[in-house]
Amino acid sequence: MKNNRLISSIFFVFFFAASAFGGRTNLNSFKAQDRLDSPETDANDSVCQSMVASQGYTCEEHTVTTQDGYIISLQRIPEGKSGGTSGSKPPVLLQHGVLMDGITWLLLPPEQSLAFLLADNGFDVWIANTRGTKYSRGHTTLSPDDPAYWNWSWDELSAYDLPATFGYVNGQTGQKLHYVGHSQNQLVNMLRSAALLSPIAYVGQVTSPLATNAAKFNIAEKMQQWGINEFDPTGDSVTKLLKEICEMPGVDCTHLLTSFTGENCCLNSSIVEIFLQHEPQSTSTKNLIHLSQMMRGGGINMYDYNDEQENIKHYGQTKPPAYDMTSIPNDVPLFLSYGGADALSDVQDVNHLFDNLKDHDGDKLVKHYIDGYAHADFVMAANAKQDVYDPLMAFFNLQ
Repeated sequence: MKNNRLISSIFFVFFFAASAFGGRTNLNSFKAQDRLDSPETDANDSVCQSMVASQGYTCEEHTVTTQDGYIISLQRIPEGKSGGTSGSKPPVLLQHGVLMDGITWLLLPPEQSLAFLLADNGFDVWIANTRGTKYSRGHTTLSPDDPAYWNWSWDELSAYDLPATFGYVNGQTGQKLHYVGHSQNQLVNMLRSAALLSPIAYVGQVTSPLATNAAKFNIAEKMQQWGINEFDPTGDSVTKLLKEICEMPGVDCTHLLTSFTGENCCLNSSIVEIFLQHEPQSTSTKNLIHLSQMMRGGGINMYDYNDEQENIKHYGQTKPPAYDMTSIPNDVPLFLSYGGADALSDVQDVNHLFDNLKDHDGDKLVKHYIDGYAHADFVMAANAKQDVYDPLMAFFNLQ
């Protein structure tokens, strides 16, 4: 139990072996002019074909199966647009945030998107897609139509998804990896460095009207009571609830993205249109209940079943245990980039995280603050390359 909590604590900062997690591989490779169909993958509707090969880059589709049976999709961009270079390349794993998927890193034009920039600058790029999103809906025994398929929260993402993807990339490349997130010692041993963009760990000071009202009025809990186990932002049930929240006092949904993320400084209308073609993505209602619990409580605890016997069954105690943020090894190189206008990763919450990292080696912790940035700017801003990605790549090159 203690080791599991250590692993999970590391995940919560990283927003979120190989054989120990039962990895299963399905590999398809795409070139700009090639297409490979398989019984398990629709080549016409894959991240590689629609978002990467179409830009002239080589792309590979991979899958890995978690210990609890979820089949996770990963995409690999092994080289830049100009082709390969001699020698091994350091691998980078890109992890998206909640209600998003791996396409997050491919929305901007190639000369601005982080995934393509990393590939063009000599990195071996891997893109993860969390369980329940469009390209990671498989399971060894369950269907997304089964309520049991959606019985997970941050706890399971940290215990199963992240170790599976870390172990798979480490096993495929034979190298420690850099990690980028929009969050057991074995994991740390596979980690070269981590860059956390708009990090969400503590959420007690969230200012987003949509998020705070959803937590305050137990919206996710009510959805679960109504038998809605999949939180699909584009579904009729969620759309109806969203309208109700938007009618609450103090909530202005005229600009919906702003109501959720804060006022983003640097998005153009064309990138928002591309975003809406692919996002938002589904998550479990239980996952949002967990987030709401943390927002109301201000701490970082495991999922609270609100039943002493259920908590004892899962944790051996009546209250869910807290994640220990101080357990992160002091010598892990960390790059934390955060914005002054972010309504989800509030500056006060980020400073709370920094308080937990006060003993971190000074030369291993980079604090990168951008005053006008809100949550979506870190992945969609027109100037994100200059403001975020160039400093991030410089950090990676030093490790």
